[in-house]
Amino acid sequence: MGFLSVLSTAHKWIAERTAAGDIVIDATAGGGVDTLALAELVGRSGTVYAFDIQQEALDRTSERLAPLAKSGMLPDVRLLLENHARMTEVVDQGAAGEVAAVMFNLGYLPGGDDLAVITEPASTIQALDAALSLLRPGGIVTCVLYPGHPGGAEEAAAVENWAAQLPQTLAQTVIYRQLQRGAAPYLIAAEKRRSK
Repeated sequence: MGFLSVLSTAHKWIAERTAAGDIVIDATAGGGVDTLALAELVGRSGTVYAFDIQQEALDRTSERLAPLAKSGMLPDVRLLLENHARMTEVVDQGAAGEVAAVMFNLGYLPGGDDLAVITEPASTIQALDAALSLLRPGGIVTCVLYPGHPGGAEEAAAVENWAAQLPQTLAQTVIYRQLQRGAAPYLIAAEKRRSK
């Protein structure tokens, strides 16, 4: 049967913590796969923020969402041509502490016009901090990492270090990885602690 892929695992963990009407964030819209999955989870009464620094990515995401819009099942989706590091500035103030899930799928836009445009460690760590601050207790941040492309291993190491150093009183973190394949994509997730 095999193990779930890292992306399927991220989707599973998010689905377990997300319901109709929730607020969710795709920090890296890319081709729109995660945005669509989030939109389906939260339904018409939910809100989805999708960030990307490339208009091409937002256009692809919009195309992927079109069938959901046509069926009348599209939530409030906000496609934002913004760096995810600006998340706390861009997301509505009222959403702070109410977000159910934030997804990151790092690297570059597959099949994009400029494969040299990649996520960067400094802005990614800033965005991860922002994501954690926006989460509600029990909410989750998932981050799929790609160490196999130029710059990817450095970014993966930075995210791993970020997750390892989070205080346990704030969040619990996990890693999901194929140990025999060092360059394969892997997943890190952080779940915000519920107050006692």
